[in-house]
Amino acid sequence: MRTKTGGYGFTIVEMMIVVAVIGLLLALAIPNFVKSRDNAQLVAVYNNLRMIETAKDQWAIENKKGTGEVADLYCISDYLKGGTIKPVVSESYEVNVIGSPAYATHTVRLGTYLSSDPITVP
Repeated sequence: MRTKTGGYGFTIVEMMIVVAVIGLLLALAIPNFVKSRDNAQLVAVYNNLRMIETAKDQWAIENKKGTGEVADLYCISDYLKGGTIKPVVSESYEVNVIGSPAYATHTVRLGTYLSSDPITVP
């Protein structure tokens, strides 16, 4: 585009429109990125809880333990891949007794869970 001074280039209005469009696209993209990261972290916590439940069940069957028997991460570590659960967002896991679901406590908001809500597998 030819400017008033005879050179070629963009006018300030055209530049402002481009900057506004880029800002609008970023305003739409960033919240979606943050939401998808939170959802991925929550899914990882769910998967850890499922692994704990599976290991707890295997431990109970092999050791002939029934409902109400106390289990902890040390007891079931032989039934976990790698022998442990790797935290995602500095959460801690409570194995709970046989017959009760395990849960995770955390200090950050994950999905619909507030920082003080325990997370259980849905």
